[in-house]
Amino acid sequence: MHRSHPSISRRKHLMKEMMEDDYALPTETQQIARVLSSRGNNLHEVETVEERFLVSMPNKFRKSMWVKRGDFLLVEPIEEGDKVKAEICKIITTEHIKEYTKAGIWPDKFTKKPVQEEASSQNKDDSDFEDDLLPNTNRPVRRDSSDEEEEDEETSSEED
Repeated sequence: MHRSHPSISRRKHLMKEMMEDDYALPTETQQIARVLSSRGNNLHEVETVEERFLVSMPNKFRKSMWVKRGDFLLVEPIEEGDKVKAEICKIITTEHIKEYTKAGIWPDKFTKKPVQEEASSQNKDDSDFEDDLLPNTNRPVRRDSSDEEEEDEETSSEED
C-alpha cells in the first residue's frame, strides 16, 4: 500500500476547502485586508480601511498557499501580539470579491476604478510629467528634417 506525503494531502484538502467554499460573509471580528509586502518568516504587511499592520500566516497555509502584493485576505485579530495584530483566516479570490460586493460589505478603498478613468488619469499625469522634464544635456541636440531643409534653402539663397 502506497501512502502519499503528508504535505501533499494537506495541500489537497486546503485546495478542496477553497473550491467548496460557501462564500460565507466575514464575521464581526474579521476584516478585509490588502497585502502590501511580505516581511519574511510568514509575516505580511497589510492595510485595512483604517490602518496598516502585520499579519501572520497560520501553519495550515504555510508551504501550500502563497500570497503576493495586492492580494486580499480575511484576517482575524489576535491578542498576544504587539507588532503582529492579526492572523490570516482566508485568502480572498475574485469570486469572494464579487459576493462581498453584492452583499455591500466590500470596502470602497479597495474598489478598482474603471479602466477608462485610469487611462485618462494616467495620460494627464504623463503629459504633466513630460512638461516637467529638463532636456538631457548629455546627448547632442537632434534637429528635425524639416528644420534642416529650411536651413539648406536659406544657405543656398545666400550663395546666389
